[in-house]
Amino acid sequence: MGDIETVLSAFRFNAHRHSTLSGLASALESDVRWDLSQSHHGDPDEWPSEHFITAAVLEIPDNQLCARLISFGHLPPLLLHGGHVTPLEVAAPAPPLGLGALTETEYAPLTFRFAPGDRLVLYTDGVTEARDSMGGFYPLVERMTAWADQRPDELVHSIGADLRAHTGGPLADDMALIVLQREGRASGPGSPRTGGFRDKVRPA
Repeated sequence: MGDIETVLSAFRFNAHRHSTLSGLASALESDVRWDLSQSHHGDPDEWPSEHFITAAVLEIPDNQLCARLISFGHLPPLLLHGGHVTPLEVAAPAPPLGLGALTETEYAPLTFRFAPGDRLVLYTDGVTEARDSMGGFYPLVERMTAWADQRPDELVHSIGADLRAHTGGPLADDMALIVLQREGRASGPGSPRTGGFRDKVRPA
């Protein structure tokens, strides 16, 4: 089982069994650590392997103008609000999934305002580590400022086209990007609208 399948399987098993994001995060760590240890033939309580998975777990309540985030060592999502781009830096991120036994972790979520019209951009390091001909990384946060008012599908198209122009050739790493927008009136919450892409680079 691949890393993505391991996390998705653990999430599907645990999501409806826990009423809080913290409880879900703890269960994800336990299950993913066990699965990784089995794939490496180790003891899940003593396994010191460097194999781990970064992830971000996000909760968007229907009846509250906020969202909650727990980061397992993942890159910070970008919040687009009022034309501004704000990286959601978690003060005390959890260790990547699979390494939770190495530290004591409380899995306290970061809660932030997520109002109608706001957008969230979640991405993997394949996006920010894409290099140009001079070896420079793709400046996602800086580029996002020019597109801060675009809707999810437009924003995904703009980033994808700009990434291809930045690299000037085939992409050298797997990458994924998701854009969420809170729909609804300013006086009340609504359902998120989404857009995104995933580019899987296969060995030659």
